[in-house]
Amino acid sequence: MSYISSRLAVVKPSASMAASQAAKALRAKGVDVIDLGLGEPDFPTPAHIIEAAYAAAKAGQTLYTGATGTPEVREAVAGKFRRENGLDVTADDIVVANGAKQIIFNALMATLETGDEVILPAPYFVSYPEMVKLLGGTPVIVECPETTGFRLTPELLERTITPKTKWLFLNMPGNPSGAVYSEDDLTALGAVLARHPQVLVLSDEIYEHILFDGRAFVSFGKACPELKDRSLIVNGVSKSYAMTGWRVGYAAGPAPLVKAMATIQSQSVTSVCSIAQAATVAALNGPQDEVARFRKAFEARRDLVVEGIGGINGLTLSPPEGAFYAYIGCASLIGRKTPAGVVLEDDAAVAAYLLTEGRVASVPGVAYGLSPYFRISTATSEEVLTEAVARIKAAVAHVE
Repeated sequence: MSYISSRLAVVKPSASMAASQAAKALRAKGVDVIDLGLGEPDFPTPAHIIEAAYAAAKAGQTLYTGATGTPEVREAVAGKFRRENGLDVTADDIVVANGAKQIIFNALMATLETGDEVILPAPYFVSYPEMVKLLGGTPVIVECPETTGFRLTPELLERTITPKTKWLFLNMPGNPSGAVYSEDDLTALGAVLARHPQVLVLSDEIYEHILFDGRAFVSFGKACPELKDRSLIVNGVSKSYAMTGWRVGYAAGPAPLVKAMATIQSQSVTSVCSIAQAATVAALNGPQDEVARFRKAFEARRDLVVEGIGGINGLTLSPPEGAFYAYIGCASLIGRKTPAGVVLEDDAAVAAYLLTEGRVASVPGVAYGLSPYFRISTATSEEVLTEAVARIKAAVAHVE
């Protein structure tokens, strides 16, 4: 008899982590593999943030903190939301957790009843549907094709909402597509949501500072302030400040939800590492020069990959508007054969072929709910990306 909970039967492991692990396994065998599976900045955490963490540890800030975060970090987050996003929030509206993923998990745990529906515009972040299923909800996938810029439209949203809808998830800039919503886009979605008062909105804005071509970021909370009482604005320091390993995410939300999430936090992980919270205060309140430098580098890498993929017959790539991924179309490869005679039946087969023959780890589009595509992370050096594109080109050229 299995002692594993039946809840886990419907939950799949992270596809991006799986791709990275497959690359590591090949490397352990001596195979030269370029791992573009995980989305993680290759820059070091800015020095002033590390110094702030060191100073906090030396000063004895090594004890438990409140479940929702220290007063200092919550005020820093509230200040960031007011200053950068135009949100009308105070420290009382803020909750801090061990990464943005835990923020999302806690929010779902606090609100979902069995059978509640969560609308997920596809392509979506791989963890969204798995968290929904784990907590008893039903993911409702809405395919947002490339012709819409991978964005949810008001018409699609209206057709998808039912009496069982509990949440709508938005992610901007999007992982994996890089899609960005304008203020007009968000206002139009907000008009639909205004007619359905039972629907909560989770806006995942973790990539907000990684925007290209002069775009300006608009938070859902700023575009639709009338929905404040049912909106959770999610963010964190992982991507913008190269702090993935520090594990700090945060959100602003209505008081009942923040209180419920705090209860879950207190009875699960207690709180976030006190040293990481001190580092987050320094990140949000300190110099932002490195954030701008990171963004500029990510844009140059985006341009390199767009140009390189554009020169490969059989692949397509709409220039990502933000984040640090390339969601590459591979429709023309489906049904063709590899040199070994294997038919590429879907994008999972394409990603497997690129790994074994091209020696480049990617994640198939099926993991994001929209095929046929594969995602590569562009959060690595131009030299590595140049070599990766060359390997992909060579592998595709051998497909019959």
